[in-house]
Amino acid sequence: MLVPRRWFVALVCLAAQLTAAQHKHSNPTEVEQHIQRVTTGLLDPVVIKGDERATHTLADRMKELNIPGVSVVVVHDGKIEWARGFGVRSVGGLPVDEATLFQAASISKPLSAMAALHLVQQNKLALDNDVNTYLATWKLPDAPVADRKPVTLRELLTHTGGITVHGFPGYAKTETVPTLIQVLNGEKPANTAAIRIEALPGDHWQYSGGGYTIMQEVLLDTTKEPYPKLMHDTVLVPIGMTHSTYQQPLPPELEADAATPYRGDGKPVEGGAHTYPEMAAAGLWTTPTDLARYVIEVQRSLQGKANHVLSQAMTQEMVTAGKGKWGLGLEIGGSKDNPYFSHGGANEGYRCIFVAYEKTGDGAVVMTNSDNGGLLGGEVLRSIAAEYGWPDYKAEVRTVVAVDPKIFADYAGTYQLAAGFNLVVTVEDGKLMTQATGQGKIPVYAESETKFFPTVVAAEIEFVKDPQGKVTHLILHQGGRDMNAPKK
Repeated sequence: MLVPRRWFVALVCLAAQLTAAQHKHSNPTEVEQHIQRVTTGLLDPVVIKGDERATHTLADRMKELNIPGVSVVVVHDGKIEWARGFGVRSVGGLPVDEATLFQAASISKPLSAMAALHLVQQNKLALDNDVNTYLATWKLPDAPVADRKPVTLRELLTHTGGITVHGFPGYAKTETVPTLIQVLNGEKPANTAAIRIEALPGDHWQYSGGGYTIMQEVLLDTTKEPYPKLMHDTVLVPIGMTHSTYQQPLPPELEADAATPYRGDGKPVEGGAHTYPEMAAAGLWTTPTDLARYVIEVQRSLQGKANHVLSQAMTQEMVTAGKGKWGLGLEIGGSKDNPYFSHGGANEGYRCIFVAYEKTGDGAVVMTNSDNGGLLGGEVLRSIAAEYGWPDYKAEVRTVVAVDPKIFADYAGTYQLAAGFNLVVTVEDGKLMTQATGQGKIPVYAESETKFFPTVVAAEIEFVKDPQGKVTHLILHQGGRDMNAPKK
């Protein structure tokens, strides 16, 4: 996120209980040593040079962040090396194990993209045709900003279609769930705006769950099959994802296996697990082990060794980076010689992420049942990266310099990052503290008299003074963006 809504340190503690389910592809003793080092070597995004206390244990971080349950899988040399659950499915409930279901949230998208590309292989769809060619039940309205340029399936898959609606909050059990057409049109009881063209198609990258919802309608109109059945038959079963479903809501017979979603303060999500009619964008229920099977399928398909859904050539096209470093449903990172593909997810009360290298057969999946799980997922990935020698996902080492604490008083105040979203800077016990709206306080450390950084997120704040030496605003440097926040 560009606005630092993950700047928090939660305070209420929960007990984390450990359960184990392990794939024996390696020496058991060696694997246990890997697990021990991973779970005791969690790393912040930023580490202060010379700080020997930089690592954390998974159990401690789960307590600090109010995260009841975490499930982790590590893929090594093209195989699942270990899968393990930590904590509980619900507070006071059963432990997380390998079969515990989580909402995959936006990780639903890359698997949905795979289904669309399967239909492209069958010549039922074309990547560069106008999507209105395939839409029958509903049509994407034209817009002046589109300059008569049609939106294509390729653009929907790569988030370059100029389509509105970033993501979806879903619907609590007490709420009426809209039809997909109502979602597309922004009609009640839909709780999101109409999905429309708001920028020139193909012009730039802009993440859009709305684009994937249009794609869902394309697949429905093309196959005339319910979306969960289409995904089950086209992707899940061929890959071997036997503990996964796109059914929304989750069928009653599977509810006992599902992790309960929690807010960052440790309270359950109101209305339980939300229902997402936007299944292509956010509707997958799955386990890390099943997602690891997807990861391995892509890795092997790129090598021409396992092409249960897509051909080697189509898989290669899927992971070819375009605008925004995105392929067809996947974010692409790493180096030219050693690229990786990844995706994260954030539904109400669930956070998850996977990363997998195209050539080495390494990767990992982390799923949690808490709004705070995104922060923990990054820490776990950095620990896995360090343990298995990944070239990426390393903590950034930064140097703290000594500055006169008297200058901190000039920086204290409230800075407006966005409407209704402020960053409050205070001085406590000789330390500079920051607190974003609705979040806890975190310390920031000096790298110069005007530049400071936190350790919980890769970012920097720079205080700016006028010619008279008065602090007028700060600049938040984060995610390749600079955000000006005037001092109130």
